[in-house]
Formats: sequence, C-alpha cells, structure tokens
Amino acid sequence: MVVEIKMTDIKKIAIIGGTGKEGKGLAFRWAKAGYEVLIGSRTIEKAKSAALELGELFDSEKITVRGMENWQAIEAADIAVLTVPYKFHRTVLESLKNYLKGKILIDVTVPLVPPKVTKVQMPEEGSAAQQAQKILGEDSVVVAAFQSISFENLLKEGQPECDILVCGKKRNARLAVLKLVEDAGLIGWDAGYLENAVVVEGMTSILIGLNKKHGTKSAGIKITGIER
Repeated sequence: MVVEIKMTDIKKIAIIGGTGKEGKGLAFRWAKAGYEVLIGSRTIEKAKSAALELGELFDSEKITVRGMENWQAIEAADIAVLTVPYKFHRTVLESLKNYLKGKILIDVTVPLVPPKVTKVQMPEEGSAAQQAQKILGEDSVVVAAFQSISFENLLKEGQPECDILVCGKKRNARLAVLKLVEDAGLIGWDAGYLENAVVVEGMTSILIGLNKKHGTKSAGIKITGIER
C-alpha cells in the first residue's frame, strides 16, 4: 500500500496516548489552530476526561476536542500521533498496527530507559521511530517529530524559542508534518531520512540532563545560520 496524504487532506488528528502531558500539549496547539483533535486512550473514560480538561482551556465554541479509544481515534482521523512512554511503545504499535494501515504516524516517542534518562539508549533498530516503522511495515509511513520540545513550552502562549526537527522516509509525509508544526505556532525543519531520528531522539536525553543541571524544565534546540 502506498501512503499518499496531501497537506490539505488533514483536518482530524488522532493523538494515541493523548492523556499524557506531551499529548495534551500538542492537542492544545492543534485545537487552537482549528484542527479537530481526537484524544486516544486505552480507556474511553480517561480519553473523555482529558478531552474535557483541554476543552476548559478554551472559550471558543469552535474548538473541537473529543475523547475516544485509541483505535476509534485512529480510524476517524486523517493522521495519527503517538505520544506514549517508550516502555509501552512496541505493545501499543503492535495492537494498533491494522488500524494504522494507510496512515502517516508521527512518532514523538523517545527511548528513555529509567533510571538513567539522561543517558542516550537506543533500541537495536536505531531509534524509536525506526522501530515503529519496522513494526508497522510498508503500509504506514512513520515520521519522527516533537521530541525536543517540552510540555511546558507547548502550553505557553506564543512561539517558544525551540525548533522542531522532522525526520521520515517519505518527503511528502515530512512536508505534511512540517505544515502541522507551523500551524501549531512552531518552527520546523526538514531533517531528512528516518535514520536521522537517532540524533533527534538522542538529543532529548541531553536536554533532560541540562534541565536537571540548571533547574529548568524547558531546554530546547534552535537552528542558527539559516534565514527563516
């Protein structure tokens, strides 16, 4: 199956594991931008509770955030986003593999292995995103993005001083995700092949270490030397 999604096709975004902090932060940004956001969870109660919590952040009736089970959210959406902790990464993907056929999956997962979360520890596939692509096969297209931005930055008003690197095998998929980055009020860069996700995911452990050393929560990265 060849996955071809045009940027204009994306109106509904499913966030798998959207009840966590990173998922809620991305949901907030995209809902604010006018997308219909479907919060996914293993339990419908948790999904609906998270959607209600997010809805209370907005005054506008035009904002649409709904809670569903993971598989329901994927089926209803134009694109899916995975924001689960790494320890659940493989299990969640294997359980949802059939629902993700024909979809672009934005994998936000970082292979953090407690207690040494400040140490870069990659899976044998090279990165979490490559692991996801191997599990899903050629019927889905995995794009790695949003690993280097914190929940705190996502919930701040305005544009954070933090850039987003986007890696993926298919250029059209990277462009679609870069449009979502822009619509979220963030600055994104096409970082090329999916194999490059090893660098982006690994950077997260370094940022966590910097946050711990300097008593902050929102360290990020910024590309310089290129006109924006």
